[in-house]
Amino acid sequence: MTYEEIFAKTKEKVMSAESVDYKGHLAVEIDIVGEGAGAFYIELADGKVSCEPYEYYDHDCKLLISGEDFLAICDGSLDSVKAFTVGKLKVERSIDKALEFSKIVNSLNKAEKAEKKAAARADKSAAEKPAPASKAKTEAKPAAKKTTKKKQS
Repeated sequence: MTYEEIFAKTKEKVMSAESVDYKGHLAVEIDIVGEGAGAFYIELADGKVSCEPYEYYDHDCKLLISGEDFLAICDGSLDSVKAFTVGKLKVERSIDKALEFSKIVNSLNKAEKAEKKAAARADKSAAEKPAPASKAKTEAKPAAKKTTKKKQS
């Protein structure tokens, strides 16, 4: 996977969040090591998110990780704490800020999974509802008998 592909997938994921419930400022530089090596950053500033393909020299923390593992963390299939524990993720500067970032990523993944479940339930519910009966298929009622009275002469 190339750096451009890793960055594009990350940016798509980050920008789909549009805003995050985070007050304050958090700048995380991600340094991809190995295949697709390069650097980019994710910045949270009072609920707004940005992701740009540059180094962020005044970052709060720097994550050093392979592109594959970083994308796995972003989609929730790899826990960042576990990645750190087994040596797949290295953190420079503030480990506390890295944990804050991890919590934000986890909450975004939970919200995304909840939205997908709700959409799947709505699709399933819509598929299970019977189609409304057509008026053309209703049974014809027998015509009422017409009675006439004879005139008396």
